[in-house]
Amino acid sequence: MALIRATHLPLLVFVFFASTPFATSCSQPPEEGHNNVTAGDIDWWCDTTPHPQPCKYFVLHARDNHFNSSMQRSGFRKMAVDLAMQRALKAYKQILHLRSDLVDHRQRTVWVDCLKLYDNTLLQLNRTLQGLLGLNRTCTDFDVQTWLSTALTNIETCRLGSQDLNVSDSLVMPASSANLSQLLSNSLAANEGLLGSERPETEYEEFPSWVTDDERKLLQSTLLAARANLVVAKDGSGNFRTVQAAIDAVAKQRSMSSRFIIYVKKGVYRENIEVGINNNNIMLVGDSMRNTIITSSRSVGGGFTTYSSATAGIDGLHFIARDITFSNTAGPLRGQAVALRSASDLAIFYRCAIQGYQDTLFVHSQRQFYHDCYIYGTIDFIFGNAAVVFQNCMIYARRPLKGQANVITAHGRNDRYQNTGIVIQNSRVLAAPDLLPVVRAFKTYLGRPWQQYSRTVYLKTYLGSLVSPVGWCSWGDSNFAQSTVYYGEYQNFGPASSTRYRVRWPGYHVITSANVASQFTVSRLIAGQSWLPATGLPFTPGL
Repeated sequence: MALIRATHLPLLVFVFFASTPFATSCSQPPEEGHNNVTAGDIDWWCDTTPHPQPCKYFVLHARDNHFNSSMQRSGFRKMAVDLAMQRALKAYKQILHLRSDLVDHRQRTVWVDCLKLYDNTLLQLNRTLQGLLGLNRTCTDFDVQTWLSTALTNIETCRLGSQDLNVSDSLVMPASSANLSQLLSNSLAANEGLLGSERPETEYEEFPSWVTDDERKLLQSTLLAARANLVVAKDGSGNFRTVQAAIDAVAKQRSMSSRFIIYVKKGVYRENIEVGINNNNIMLVGDSMRNTIITSSRSVGGGFTTYSSATAGIDGLHFIARDITFSNTAGPLRGQAVALRSASDLAIFYRCAIQGYQDTLFVHSQRQFYHDCYIYGTIDFIFGNAAVVFQNCMIYARRPLKGQANVITAHGRNDRYQNTGIVIQNSRVLAAPDLLPVVRAFKTYLGRPWQQYSRTVYLKTYLGSLVSPVGWCSWGDSNFAQSTVYYGEYQNFGPASSTRYRVRWPGYHVITSANVASQFTVSRLIAGQSWLPATGLPFTPGL
């Protein structure tokens, strides 16, 4: 994997040093109760955060201390994000210097992941600061919560990569990473207090509001091949023979402000693809999920981290895929092996298949939407810390190894203020053909708590008889996170939909209120605003 260069660092430094006023374009109504906080009361503000001591220490030692006696919550939020940016820049530089100490493939593999993830964290904080400084006037407080959630998720993913390959954290992670995680958590808590008046409407229709009218038509069009900007074909009849070559060409030849369509003709493309963090607005279109297949076989058992095992890794904003299969053929014996990893904000996967065994679909972070997709796997096969909704999808549990159980979801929310969750709505949970003949020999669960604040909800979904009556699975033999998770079910149906024998955890909820369930719809969880009407596909308004 190539070294990821921080090409946006000059902009980051500009925004960082430009942080003199605390004005924000993510505006809120005037606050009450804190207009007369004095300069000595920075301790009061820090005490409202999950980690008050690092807050006080880094405010005191900040290179620019802008605390003033009239600071309100929006000003404190700006200060909290600014402190996180200072620490993130230091951490990134420390990671760069660690390169010379790496002696083997495992260490270098984890280091490349961490460099990329910390680079992405700088990008998320830069986007946030641009919004808070008024440089991005479309920024909302809901956006800020998403980007800060992603920044914190990146730090945790770096740490987990070290565990995958049994590499000491000290070799690949900067000493400042613990403080950075705490400062990001504080920033999330500060922003959470400004979200109250920005809760979106609950009505929605087929596609989220970030999908323009033109893109809705693109998604429904049967003439996309003719409209493609580039064509990929194994037989040489297109512009490129590999998908990655086309993606790289896009990054070199145009600005990323407009939608760029790459048509991938029928064929099996044996490659790993990456859409980088600055390669935005790409649309990959295939000839159908049966005919256009992107596949590889990386795995943790083969020497990769879970993160880097992905056949397709998507980071660029506003990515769309249609009529393609993403597959990882490492098999059940090789452990974690990701077919698709997405950290693309406002991403859509439409009529796609994602096939693997353990850890098939890594919904890493940001806001994502899957419609009419087919997802196959065994253990934790939909996992990550995105805010993601699956609508009208087919979810197939495959035959695991002897002694294993299937677990459909493992959500990775590790901070209570992260606005993330997995929602499966109007979908079907079924046994794949290889599991059907032996379905009684294996248990299948709806999810388990990968992280302390794991959040997963099933809405109006068909639950086949393969699902265990208890529904949800503990993490190992412990009661870890059973009181802090949020697992919910609302009006599901099918042979396994009865909640009579479900787990009795404090964090498990049988949802009976439509108002509560609406918090987990696409409009509330993903976009922060209403859905708009679409043409073509059938849709269900509201719940």
